[in-house]
Amino acid sequence: MPALFARITARLGLMAAALASLALLSACETSAPTGQATGNYNATPVAVALLVPSGSGAASDDLIAAGLENAARMAIADLGAVQVDLRVYATAANPDTAATMASKAVDDGAKIILGPFYGAEASKAGAAVSGRGVAVISFSNNPAIAGGNVFILGQTFDSTANRLASYALTKGLTRIMVVSDQTAAGEVGKAAIQSAVVSAGGAVAAVGSYQFSQNGIVQAVSDIASSAKSSTAQAVFLTADTGGALPLLTQLLMENGVDPTTTQYIGLTRWDIPAANLTQPGVQGGWFALPDPGLAQQFQSRYQSAYGAAPHATAGLAYDGMAAIGALVKQSGPSALSAGGLTQGAGFVGVNGIFRFLPNGANERGLAVAQIINQQVTVIDPAPRSFGGDAAGRAGY
Repeated sequence: MPALFARITARLGLMAAALASLALLSACETSAPTGQATGNYNATPVAVALLVPSGSGAASDDLIAAGLENAARMAIADLGAVQVDLRVYATAANPDTAATMASKAVDDGAKIILGPFYGAEASKAGAAVSGRGVAVISFSNNPAIAGGNVFILGQTFDSTANRLASYALTKGLTRIMVVSDQTAAGEVGKAAIQSAVVSAGGAVAAVGSYQFSQNGIVQAVSDIASSAKSSTAQAVFLTADTGGALPLLTQLLMENGVDPTTTQYIGLTRWDIPAANLTQPGVQGGWFALPDPGLAQQFQSRYQSAYGAAPHATAGLAYDGMAAIGALVKQSGPSALSAGGLTQGAGFVGVNGIFRFLPNGANERGLAVAQIINQQVTVIDPAPRSFGGDAAGRAGY
């Protein structure tokens, strides 16, 4: 157990940082506009800047950068008549460098900026070009940095919580307990779940939390379990992730009488990464949200074939961003690469399925609901394919 929790503690540091800076999340489908361009596009190549975190000295940043660039180029190849002049700028994962590169990109003629990767970079990059009429589509999932000319592509807690809470209500689970880490990410996750439950028409039956340590979980779990039972909660919605508290927390909740066969466990994070987590007793029967697995496999297969290696988990975000850019240019020319164009209600289709940018710079994604059954992931409610209208950027594959 100490060794396990050492791993948990290390990963939780990352989880807390995720809402402050990282864009985390997986890739999934492949689609982009094809055929003849329409509207005001005259077939002139559109200059697009891609800001990637290479040059920091960290091998992980170089790996992320390569995946983002490769996926962006895949999307460009799928754009059909729309021509993109992709210009890649290295930020060294440094906010000040990102700001400098963003300004340089606009000086070089970029009509829009895709990236940077980390939230702190995106905030500074956006500020650097805020008065120049250029949008920044960051790979971050941190809504706190969104707004103005900055949009985020990463899957947010709000989007995930809304999907799962709405699904729970359709299954008659109206009383939901929220259980969260006492961390920055845990607090943001808790707020997202509470808002989603109420918006879906349910009630927050109880709340519980624990200090982010092995001992903190052990000390708090008895009270959490008691609250779940005394509040007659029909489900417990957890902010914990697989690299953090989730394995221990779910196991101890079971041992303290919160039976997952009668009280539904729901997760705000991906419970299938790493795959070894699927064998944990406490997650059996649990629900979580993810992009369409079939679309993910299509993208991964194409990427593997093109580049000889599996894509980094975040690579698909670059495809998504480029698909949106291509769709807007196809429809209305480069002038559509504005806040108004990006926030069109129909949204776009990328390798993570359908998505759309919100006026506040955050996003909404069409997610599937999955359940862990016999240590396997089973989709129990498929990802939607539109937001009630035809999503822009769809391609035939």
